[in-house]
Amino acid sequence: MTGTQETPVALLHGVGLDATMWAPVQDALGRESIAIDLPGHGQQPPLSEPVTLQEMADDVLTRLPERSHLVGFSLGALVAQYIARFHPGRVKTLTCVSSVCQRTEAERNAVSARLASAETDFPATVEASINRWYSGTAVPQSVVDATRRTLEANDVQSFVHAYRVFAFGDRVIGNELSRIEMPVLAITGEHDPGSTPEMTRRLAAAIPGARAVVVPGARHMLPVQDADVLARAINEFIKDSEGERA
Repeated sequence: MTGTQETPVALLHGVGLDATMWAPVQDALGRESIAIDLPGHGQQPPLSEPVTLQEMADDVLTRLPERSHLVGFSLGALVAQYIARFHPGRVKTLTCVSSVCQRTEAERNAVSARLASAETDFPATVEASINRWYSGTAVPQSVVDATRRTLEANDVQSFVHAYRVFAFGDRVIGNELSRIEMPVLAITGEHDPGSTPEMTRRLAAAIPGARAVVVPGARHMLPVQDADVLARAINEFIKDSEGERA
């Protein structure tokens, strides 16, 4: 930390997870950071009724620093994009990690099927998520098991409400992406089956001046699988951004 003038990094996690997923990235960043629980997750009360992307963003805004380098992962990336678009004064730079963008019909059908599964067979949803996120990686089993426990601890109704925002939120923010004006980095793993490299390229193409990065060998849980690589990319992006040079 370089004193009170340093703009902190604010980190938003994905659906069914919580702020603790960011611990390896926070350790590697070497700068002031804060990880925030999304509504219905972690230390926040469960969601008892349907919620919109705007409502999630408004809730997060009450707990964000006055201004931050905003980093969102998966569902958190959609929330971060909404904040960057409609509250630009709160965001110095935006980093979207493993973000969906402009889903094709096949991709919409796939996420709708996962939403339906969450509503009818939550344990199967947990195992399917673990498989999509970690299959074939070298992430230690203890870390995989910790992620599974976090998912299993969710209130099922709350999870479904949040997952619905993840399933449809890209339709809400998609037409607004061209109006995001701060520096933007879109980054994902080469082997992410849900938030694909193509989605990251779509996101970078939709936001003026945004850059896309694809991390070789990584799957969806990039902040866990390759925390050092992600932290380095975030740090380099922040340092390269116009505002950080002051």
